[in-house]
Amino acid sequence: MDAEILSDAGPSARALQINKGIPRWADLTIAVMGLIVVTPVIVVIVLAIAASSGRPVFFRQKRVGRGGRMFDLYKLRTMKPNAEGVQITSRDDKRITRLGRFLRRSKLDELPALWNVVRGDMALVGPRPEVPRYVKLSDPKWQMILQVRPGITDPVTLRLRNEEDLLAQANGNPEKYYLSELQPSKLSGYVAYLQQRTCRGDFRMLWRTIVEVATKNSVGV
Repeated sequence: MDAEILSDAGPSARALQINKGIPRWADLTIAVMGLIVVTPVIVVIVLAIAASSGRPVFFRQKRVGRGGRMFDLYKLRTMKPNAEGVQITSRDDKRITRLGRFLRRSKLDELPALWNVVRGDMALVGPRPEVPRYVKLSDPKWQMILQVRPGITDPVTLRLRNEEDLLAQANGNPEKYYLSELQPSKLSGYVAYLQQRTCRGDFRMLWRTIVEVATKNSVGV
């Protein structure tokens, strides 16, 4: 993707109705309170990562945000240091460390993303941010999706909570399967969600995600 800024959403994207979700002030308040609560947990995990596989302990990756602007998404590192390869991860990916498998399954690796919400890069609820390699600014669906802040969770993420398992069954080519099957389904789901989105619905989605993570340890990507 050459351009970092989506300067013209195009007539197709503008014609679609996008409803508002949780207000920014509420996102900020909840994210700050969340960071205060989970900071001790993050510190313990940071020490465990450093002891088991060294540094760095945080994972930072470029993602595409609102308006096509790039931002750094923060997570706790779950792969071996300096791991390279495709930018999607299946459940049996050999780059994942032993501790990383637990962190990904429990979604504890996602906790630093609350800092992205505080910074204004992301919202608590919204379409998940994608890596630049897999974004097409000319696609009307992407044009619509990129008019809002990406989120930590959303209805599509909740529905595809077993995405890493699906990628593991992709006959040795998870990237091809992701681009031909999973991503088109996700984009259609994001568009439908944004057209039906409500503030109350986003608060319910946030609560459902917390409950799912706490009880099933299987939400997110």
